[in-house]
Amino acid sequence: MNFSENVRAAFRRGETDAVVRMSEAEIVRAQAAGDPAGEVEARYSLARVAIRGGDLPGGQARAREALAVAVRSGDRSLEERPRHVLAAVARMSGDLLRARELYQESIALNEALDQPKTVNSEYHNLAFCELGLGNLDVARKLFAEGRERVFHHGWADFVPYVCVAGAALASAEDDYLRTARMIGVADAAFASLGQVPDPDDAADLAKARAAATEALGPAAFAEEYARGQLLDPRAAFADDRR
Repeated sequence: MNFSENVRAAFRRGETDAVVRMSEAEIVRAQAAGDPAGEVEARYSLARVAIRGGDLPGGQARAREALAVAVRSGDRSLEERPRHVLAAVARMSGDLLRARELYQESIALNEALDQPKTVNSEYHNLAFCELGLGNLDVARKLFAEGRERVFHHGWADFVPYVCVAGAALASAEDDYLRTARMIGVADAAFASLGQVPDPDDAADLAKARAAATEALGPAAFAEEYARGQLLDPRAAFADDRR
């Protein structure tokens, strides 16, 4: 695997220290070699680490550094990941109107770059903005469309995030039994891939978990959560259809 594949895999496994070491070394190498793609990937990776650690200003600063390198390079494809991070920081900071605008811009960029999988991912994030803004019907529609694309195309690495969306939507609808069940499905889906959720999705999952545990009580939550861990994701959504 190349640097990008290695560092992203390490991040998904939760190996933060390894990501930092790899990225700092890559910045030195890339600057010496005049390789903007490598430098952008490394600075983007450091931004993700900062966000995972709760340092949103640090994550924003690293993402802006990456974006500056990308813009100087003249290669628009290098702007994609830094712009995604800046949208995520706005979302996690609670500036949902700004986040919605940034995700819409990211969707347009990825459509121009003909990257349908990333377009789908950004629609997923846009749906969370709509959910946070109280636009449940819009969020429900976007989540359903994204889920259909994921299952239709067999994008296995995105299946856990579809389950996170299911849990968050159930929580917003005050259906806490379904929330607990979908959290179980999501956790099992991440575990099956040997991954942990991205920081913004981890925050949404934690929020849904806390709400469901408070509403149901620990014992009832644990019972429904355990049921969810045994469900196939497709079956879980079929089970939840009304």
